[in-house]
Amino acid sequence: MKLTKTLFAASAAALALFSASPALADGHSEAPAVEAASTGPALWKVADEDTTIYLFGTVHALPADVNWYSGAVKTALDSSDTLVTEVDMNEEALAAIQQLMGTKGVYRDGSTLRSRMTEEQKTVFEQGMAKLGLAPNAFDALEPWLASQNMVQVAMMKAGIDFNNGTEVVLERTIGEDVGRGSLETAEFQIGIFDGLPEETQMTQLIEAAQDVESIGPFLSGIIDAWEVGNIESVAKQLNEAMKDDPKFAEALFYSRNRNWADWIDTRLETPGTVFMAVGAGHLAGVKSVQEYLTKLGITTARVQ
Repeated sequence: MKLTKTLFAASAAALALFSASPALADGHSEAPAVEAASTGPALWKVADEDTTIYLFGTVHALPADVNWYSGAVKTALDSSDTLVTEVDMNEEALAAIQQLMGTKGVYRDGSTLRSRMTEEQKTVFEQGMAKLGLAPNAFDALEPWLASQNMVQVAMMKAGIDFNNGTEVVLERTIGEDVGRGSLETAEFQIGIFDGLPEETQMTQLIEAAQDVESIGPFLSGIIDAWEVGNIESVAKQLNEAMKDDPKFAEALFYSRNRNWADWIDTRLETPGTVFMAVGAGHLAGVKSVQEYLTKLGITTARVQ
């Protein structure tokens, strides 16, 4: 698998967007010390005299039986004034994302997805759809990038991996209304990463996803298993392998965003308070991670789980 792994990684551990398809602030005590744990999803902390920012690597789709909301993660979240995610995760925002994806990812010129394929591509695509139990024309109205995401999502759900169990969705419906909300990006920006790809690249990703559709569940299950026990080295290895075949896409999907988020953290440290920043685990693992860019800014991160 080449670009396909990049697409899988984006869906599960890197991009929050697709979870939409189906000094201390006054009144808060200082963030408690969190002891490092041997197991559990990875958690880091950045802090100065009056500001603490927890960095939690998320997976945007999970099986129902993964228990991550406990221990050091829960302690850190309970102490935080604000939850910051990649994009807004409230119901209104998620509905708007779905509408935007429907606008951006649908053909408006009368053509269909399969009409833009070669005969060879169409054969591979239809075979992949059949393996998922889908009609060959089910995605005909969709542009390749959105068809790819839909294909991945169906394969994930067949493997018991559901966006409704994703970390950000659970956080949003679990934390209280007294916790502030913030986001790092807009839905328009995240959609643009995929919608802005040349159609040839989009089609290549789609056909490779169709060709490897039976590998989607096992690949993502491997990432989730490593994430669940905090084995960030394994997550990094799998993501680095996925990224090497398309450095331009890796730059857009990971590296440039990681730089931006490191700059955001640098700026946010000037404001007192405690922040729980939950972003895809792919951004906190491997080369050119958020932590690596923070180091270049002279900011130290400490792993607490």
